[in-house]
Amino acid sequence: MLAAFGMAPSLAAETKKATVYKSPECGCCAGYVDYLQKNGFAVDVKNLADLTTVKRLAGVPPTLEACHTTMIEGYVVEGHVPVPTLNRLLTEKPKIKGIALPGMPEGSPGMSGQKKEPFTIYELTGGEPKVYAVE
Repeated sequence: MLAAFGMAPSLAAETKKATVYKSPECGCCAGYVDYLQKNGFAVDVKNLADLTTVKRLAGVPPTLEACHTTMIEGYVVEGHVPVPTLNRLLTEKPKIKGIALPGMPEGSPGMSGQKKEPFTIYELTGGEPKVYAVE
């Protein structure tokens, strides 16, 4: 009935789109892609043999690198960042390049093992890293 009045809800507007740049052989990266998809993201996967150029162009410093780099709504998301932090980023829309969870912490989305400590997620600002979230 809403459609008759031009008020149909837009499902496309609700779908968050992500592009994940990853190594073709990386199992944990594939796990992160699955995690995003299960949490409502439409994911485009770009398999690359060398991710260094992507990370440099995205402004990810070597100290904050992880195994894959994701682009979501103009933000860089480095590593296995949990969806609650992604949703916070997309809701708040801070004036930063993005966020990063460095390394490959056990128990993070897409990684095996048990979470042993809180995940510290950093802002990507081009300057000294600042904590964005602890999850």
